[in-house]
Amino acid sequence: MNKKLVVFIINPKSGIERVKELKQLILTTLNLDDFQYEIWHTKYVKHGKELAKQAIEKNAAAVVAVGGDGSINDIASSIMGSNLHLAIIPKGSGNGLARTLKIPLLAEQAIALINNWSTMAIDAATANGALFLSNAGIGYDALIAKKFAHSEQRGLRVYAWLVSKYLWLYKSRFYKVLIDGVDYSGTYFLINVANGQQFGYDFKIAPDAHLQDGLLDVVLIKPFPKIYGIVLAWHAYRGTILKSSYVHRVRAKEILISNDQLKLAHLDGDSLECDREVMFKVYPNALSIIQNNAAL
Repeated sequence: MNKKLVVFIINPKSGIERVKELKQLILTTLNLDDFQYEIWHTKYVKHGKELAKQAIEKNAAAVVAVGGDGSINDIASSIMGSNLHLAIIPKGSGNGLARTLKIPLLAEQAIALINNWSTMAIDAATANGALFLSNAGIGYDALIAKKFAHSEQRGLRVYAWLVSKYLWLYKSRFYKVLIDGVDYSGTYFLINVANGQQFGYDFKIAPDAHLQDGLLDVVLIKPFPKIYGIVLAWHAYRGTILKSSYVHRVRAKEILISNDQLKLAHLDGDSLECDREVMFKVYPNALSIIQNNAAL
């Protein structure tokens, strides 16, 4: 019987000891009767895109993204439309997509999912042609994503500090918003376009979003008293943000957002430079994921 080739793509900057630990876990957890594996290391920004293409050329059965939402995004952008399946070992800060998919945060448990070889097709989305899988945003969350990406420290404490600091400094803006052709223009604190449910850390910006419904959840948050930000954050953590009177959710396939001063958006936490407008589109069943059957 031919063994399936599984390619692990990891960033060596995550630390030598972490890489050694991962290699040991692969040896002890992956079913080597069914699978053969290779470990490839990224060497520079976006190298994961190139390595994923090489995995396709090598007829791999699956590529394993070892990292956060940004690393997953890089790899997914190269394997969409191919026969290659994507597995995830969450090693990022927030791990928004992995949490939405109920992928275990422990590497050993995430590797064990590969042995089950249960796959599902999920939707993907783009903003001005650039891929995102979890969510994209304009306004306040785009600013926070940029600040967090440039922070020398990571983790929930840093993220919470940035959210608190810029909550008081950020000013809402007027955006022209067309959602499947319907006008929702207005002044908003942020506009999030969600394929998955959350930013990460279990903060759910779109708690009802579904990765297989062929739709994007557009979450529009209107200006609110700054002190209410604490309540909004609590709602997001509890998965009840849609109950707020300041929050409106619309489901759609195509969204156009514009503003003469619009320069920045974020895709899965990575910044996207834009020029006055961003077009969002959904692509149903675009990517095959190795899933967690126990979470279904």
